Amino acid sequence: MMSMSLFSRNSDGPGDVAVVRDCTPGGKGFKKFNSGDVAVIDAADISRQEAQTLIDMKPSAVINLARFSTGIIPNYGPHMLLDAGVALVEEPSGEFVDTFKDGKKIRLMDSGDLFFGDKAAGTATVINRGEADQNFSGAQRNLVENMDAYFGNATQFIHSEGPLLIDGLGIPELGDEIKGRKVLVVAPQPDHRNKIKLLRNFIREYDPVVIGVDEAADTLQEVGYRVDFIVGDPTHISSETLRSGARVILPADPDGHAPGLERIQDLGVGAMTFPAAVESSADLAVLLADYHEASLIVQVADATDLDAIFAGADHAAPSAMLTRLKAGSRLVDADTVINLYTMPSSGSGLAWMWAILGLLVAIAVLIAIVGFGGDGAFVDNLVDTWNVLAQKVQGWFK
Repeated sequence: MMSMSLFSRNSDGPGDVAVVRDCTPGGKGFKKFNSGDVAVIDAADISRQEAQTLIDMKPSAVINLARFSTGIIPNYGPHMLLDAGVALVEEPSGEFVDTFKDGKKIRLMDSGDLFFGDKAAGTATVINRGEADQNFSGAQRNLVENMDAYFGNATQFIHSEGPLLIDGLGIPELGDEIKGRKVLVVAPQPDHRNKIKLLRNFIREYDPVVIGVDEAADTLQEVGYRVDFIVGDPTHISSETLRSGARVILPADPDGHAPGLERIQDLGVGAMTFPAAVESSADLAVLLADYHEASLIVQVADATDLDAIFAGADHAAPSAMLTRLKAGSRLVDADTVINLYTMPSSGSGLAWMWAILGLLVAIAVLIAIVGFGGDGAFVDNLVDTWNVLAQKVQGWFK
C-alpha cells in the first residue's frame, strides 16, 4: 500500500511548519501559528498543561525534538493531544533538525518519513494511542520503584546521620558570627553569576553572611563580594580565594578524611573539617547556617523539588531533601528574593506616581511658606495671598 500523509492543512496539500517557542501554561507560543500548522517543539515528558496550550492552537500535528514520554514520570499530555486528533511524532533525525524552519511545507508519511516538498528531511517515530498507554504504564511502574528506592535511601541516611540532623553533631563551631543574621549561600550552577548580580539590592540592604560553595566562591570574589565562609573541595577553588581571609570548611568523610587537605596545608591556610555522609557541599553549607541560627538562608543552587526527585536529579538526593526540611521556612530560594527585588518592566505607572507625589509635596511646601510668611494668622496670610493673586489675574484680562 502506498504511504499517505498523516496530516495536512487540506486534503491535497502539506502543512506548514510553525515553531512553538513556548508551550508552557500561559505561554504565547508562536505568534504566526495558524490552525492546521505543524507545531515543532522541544519538550520531554509533555504535561497536561503544555498539551492543552498546544490543543488550543489547533495544530494538525506536533513534532517533538525530544520524547513525549521518557518513562521517568507518567505524563498524560500525549493522550490529550491524541484524543484531540493531533498526530504525534518524536525524535526526528538530524537531517530534519538541521534544516527545518518556520513556514516550510512539510509532509509526514505513516512510516515516519519526513519530506519538505519532494525532498527527504529525515525520519521520526510516530506515536499512537497504544504506545502512549504502554509508555504511561511503564512510567508508573518505574516511578513507584524509584520512589521506593529513594525513600529507602532516605531512611538509611537518617539512620547514619540522625545525630547530625537532630543535634548538629560534627558541624564546626563558628561562634556567633551567623546567629540572627541573614545568610547567602551560593553554589555552582549554570547561571549563578547572573543570580549574584540580581541579588545586589538584597546584599546591599541586609549585608548577609556570604558562604561560597566550591568554585562559586571564586565567582563571588570576581564580582567584588567578600566571602565570609568557603565550603567545598579546595582543589576546585583558586589560591587567591582561599587566601582571601574567608574561613575555610572542608567536607570530610565520616571517618574524618577530607579531600584537598594537602592543598590547604601547602597554602598555609587554616581550615576546619565537616565530617558527614553528605556528598553535596551546598547541603553542608545550609546545615551550617541552620545550626548556627541564621535568621534567613537565601540559597543560589539547583532547586530540589518533587519534579527533580521524580527525575532522579543528582542534586535531589535524599540528603538534599532532608537538609531542606531541616532548615524549614528559614530556607528561601534565590529566585524568590530576586522576584521581590525586581522592578516592573514598565515604569510609566510608577513615574506618574512619583510625579504626583512631587507635585503634592511642592504644593504643601508653598502653602506652608505663604501661611507662615506674613504678619497675620496662618489662614489670614493664605487669604491675603489668594486675593493678591486673584487681582493680578483679573488685571491680565482687562
